[in-house]
Amino acid sequence: MPQNQRQINIKPLSVNQAWAGRRFKTPKYKAFEKEMLLILPNIKIDLNARLRLDVVFGYSSRASDIDNGLKPLLDCLQKKLGINDNKIYELNVKKDIVKKGKDFIKFEIIEL
Repeated sequence: MPQNQRQINIKPLSVNQAWAGRRFKTPKYKAFEKEMLLILPNIKIDLNARLRLDVVFGYSSRASDIDNGLKPLLDCLQKKLGINDNKIYELNVKKDIVKKGKDFIKFEIIEL
């Protein structure tokens, strides 16, 4: 095991297990989803393949957590392209800080 790598023997907790009760989409999320489904390109992907997703989030706020955009992005990729997140075996996420109004999501889906 590399010097800085650690293994913790605990079962990972899913988002569904972390929250009690039903969660509802906000109007802001619904508007985001609608726009994403319109602008996401149609990409041909083998839906049975193991996938890697590389993502760069361009945030205009340094306070944004690196993982804030992941679940909404994954949900939109599933709705638009039919990608089930359980087919993603690698996930590389980066955060860039950009000027206000220049926020972006850059992504690439690679079949492994």
